[in-house]
Amino acid sequence: MEADFLTQKVIGCAIEVHRQLGPGLLESSYESCLIYELQQICINAVSQVELPIRYKEIKIDAGYRLDILIPDQLVIELKAVDKLAPIHSAQLITYLKLSGIKTGLLINFNVTKLVDGIKRISV
Repeated sequence: MEADFLTQKVIGCAIEVHRQLGPGLLESSYESCLIYELQQICINAVSQVELPIRYKEIKIDAGYRLDILIPDQLVIELKAVDKLAPIHSAQLITYLKLSGIKTGLLINFNVTKLVDGIKRISV
């Protein structure tokens, strides 16, 4: 699926979750509901995917996990914070580099209007 079309679909699902739940819940609540919405439109999404670090010739399991992965296409990093900070974007960029995926969405559900909490990042 083309990246722009896919991100539009994911954003539509995230807006539906936010419309139903509103701000103020735990990140894990939004994650479960977003997975459900993605599955309803036949998007294969997996939550809490282990992301090892590759250092030289070794692979290190450092406990990193992708919130949601659409395999080989998109990394979705979810937040439920007062305001997105530069470190959140840096985290997603690192996840994109480690996973080899070029596009990611950073979605903060703790906002009044969800479009104010969405950032698309490409590497």
